[in-house]
Formats: sequence, C-alpha cells, structure tokens
Amino acid sequence: MTALKFAPEGYPFIFGSLIIAVIVLVFFIRDWISGIYDFSFYFFLSSSCFLIGLTIFMAFFFRDPERNIPEGKGIFVSPADGKVILIKDVYEKDYLKADSKEISIFMSLFDVHVNRAPCDGNVSLIKHSPGRFLVAHKDAASMENENSVIVLDGKDGKILVRQVAGFLARRIVCRVKVGDVLRRGERYGMIKFGSRLDVYLPKDTEIKVKLGDKVKAGETVTGTISLSSWLVQDLSSRRIPDKLE
Repeated sequence: MTALKFAPEGYPFIFGSLIIAVIVLVFFIRDWISGIYDFSFYFFLSSSCFLIGLTIFMAFFFRDPERNIPEGKGIFVSPADGKVILIKDVYEKDYLKADSKEISIFMSLFDVHVNRAPCDGNVSLIKHSPGRFLVAHKDAASMENENSVIVLDGKDGKILVRQVAGFLARRIVCRVKVGDVLRRGERYGMIKFGSRLDVYLPKDTEIKVKLGDKVKAGETVTGTISLSSWLVQDLSSRRIPDKLE
C-alpha cells in the first residue's frame, strides 16, 4: 500500500492546525474531567471540533498522490488536476511568439493542487507577474491576475505553462529555476487554495480532451504530436554538417 504523501508546502498548515487542536483539546478534557459544564467547556468543545476538522481539511488539500505517467513520444499530459474550461487556438505573443493551442484547467478546493510538467524539457524562462485576484474561471483572470510562467524547451517545441492565482489562491509556488531539466509528469510547483492553470501547446498538437473533462496532473493525456511532426522537430534540432568528412 502506498504511503500517504503531502506537498512540502502543506506541512506548516497541517502541523500548525494539529498542534493548536491538541492544545485546545487538552483544555476541553480538563473541563470534562472536572465535570464543570460552563461556557469554557462548550467553547473548548466547539473549538476542538473545528480545529480537528481544519487539520483534516489541510491534510486533504495538500495531498500529493503518485501518478501513472504515460510513456511514448509526442505526448503531453495535464499539468494540473481539475476541469477543462477553455480550449482554443491562439497566438501567444508574450513568450512563445507563435501560434499555439491553449488549454485552461480550473482547480477547485477539492482538487489536488500540485502541478506537474506536461512534457520533458529544459526550463528556459521563469516569469512572475503581480496582478489582481479575480475569480479564476473568468477568461480575464489568465492575464490580469497574479501569475507565474515557465517555458519548457523540448523535442516537441516550446511549451508554456502559466500558474494563475485566483480569488482565494494568493500563493503561487514554483520550485524550479532556469536551467533545470523536467521530465514529463514531474512535480514542479503548486498553487494554494483553488486556482487556474493555462498550458500552451504547439499548433499541430491533436487535442485529446474536451470542455468539461476532469483531468489529472501527470496522468491525463491532453494532446499528442503526430509521428511525422515529431520527426520533423527531432531532425530540425540536430546539427547538419557543412560537408561530409
């Protein structure tokens, strides 16, 4: 049986609420043993129940389950758990400067919030931008909200992933730095307490999800590159000698 795992960012929340819950519970037990059922008894009773519930919620929210990463060439996986709320062809003008296919995923409070790399690649850019905290499922949130962008250089081209803060989510975590190498499905960050994630794939990607689909980070295939396109990308990345030796 796989041990229950939590995101490192969650430990202060989990153990912080647990410690406070234990302290309050001690006071409740003291009053219960004394048999004095006054205001203090009911205050510590209700507080204990609330804090125990909060600890359980924190453990649930920061859970980080293992995933079965699909193998094969030309495969993109979902970078986040959640619901697909947008699929469209766009020209990404800020970082990729290329025609792309954008997929947006909304993460509710009940989804796993650990983000994973959609493909193999070298981290060539990281950009954090301050902004507003609109409700994350609105289209305007993608560009106006606080967000963090990473660009991956892989065999299938440049891939952009944008973590977007939401109305409640005010903390974006990016664990990687420029020059790091990520593998498909590898953890690279998270957004705390509900949010949105946008991924921009090459224009010739065949999208494998549809609006409303529930996806899992590192496990759900969101798109594929045809073998012919993959071969073109692979050959173009190789150095062609000026002359035969």
